[in-house]
Amino acid sequence: MIILGIESSCDETSIAVLKDGKEILSNKISSQIAIHKEYGGVVPEIASRQHIKNIAAILDEALAEAQITLDDVDYIAVTYAPGLIGALLVGVSFAKGLSYAHNIPIIPVHHIKGHIYANFLEHDIKLPCIALVVSGGHTNIVFMGEDHKFVNLGGTLDDAVGESCDKVARVLGIGYPGGPVIDRMYYEGDRDFLQIPEPKVGEYDFSFSGIKTAVINFVNKMKMKGEDFKQEDLAASFLGKVVDILCKKTLKAAKDKNVKTIILAGGVAANSLLRSQLTEEAKKLGIGVYYPSMKLCTDNAAMIAEAAYYKIKCAKNPEDCFAGLELNGIASLEVTKDMY
Repeated sequence: MIILGIESSCDETSIAVLKDGKEILSNKISSQIAIHKEYGGVVPEIASRQHIKNIAAILDEALAEAQITLDDVDYIAVTYAPGLIGALLVGVSFAKGLSYAHNIPIIPVHHIKGHIYANFLEHDIKLPCIALVVSGGHTNIVFMGEDHKFVNLGGTLDDAVGESCDKVARVLGIGYPGGPVIDRMYYEGDRDFLQIPEPKVGEYDFSFSGIKTAVINFVNKMKMKGEDFKQEDLAASFLGKVVDILCKKTLKAAKDKNVKTIILAGGVAANSLLRSQLTEEAKKLGIGVYYPSMKLCTDNAAMIAEAAYYKIKCAKNPEDCFAGLELNGIASLEVTKDMY
């Protein structure tokens, strides 16, 4: 089974070729980080224009590396939700054009499911499991059953983790994207420097707006007083508090659901403190923690193809997974409300 994956939900244009659900024949990614860096975050219209500019060339590169043609492709998997609507429409429209021209069925994929299934490309994941989805736009705890059905247990009520990192990095003046820089600074700072209270929300829900605001208010206060502080201390205090909350709630979900497997998914799954602390604390409870390699943490089309592979594999009738030319992009859609 050859699946061509297409991902364009934010600022990476990616096309991959996946064989039989495990062998990545190619996974080409064109990142826009350098373009959006001067704005301190992703500018939706610029992202959409870059996708239009890059997507055909990325397809050619992916097919060439995989040493196949479109005639060899059985299915086209494309991210249709959630994401920046303009960016999504580029990928969806491109997929529909290929489908129409080459008579290849389209399998629409929910972006969050793609991140979760990235783990299945590299690990033998035992279900049921708890997935902690952490990225620039999403922070969710998801239960995944043995039947590959998803239940969203909770999520952020305001800012996502990655978004909060970028905003803290901006006020500290340490660049974009903020997550990798704050991760490195953590090990050079004192996580007890600033005492940040934990937000009181639902047992599986998150709120990072107050934590981010506490850091921003501290910086503004110090500037008004003309006093200096060590940036590394503030970064460590912020990241330490965020990771503590992520670990505590994820482990509670795993214990409550009586599962022995936790998987990390999304761009922030690359964070070294989150990986090490969650693994260490879960080990004490006899729970295994898995996460994708760095290249599969960020948005990529191989994970979208993998999600489509399992969608086909688990379907009683594969044609129920297909979408026609009426397929559209959807900016916001909970994982449990996946339409396909």
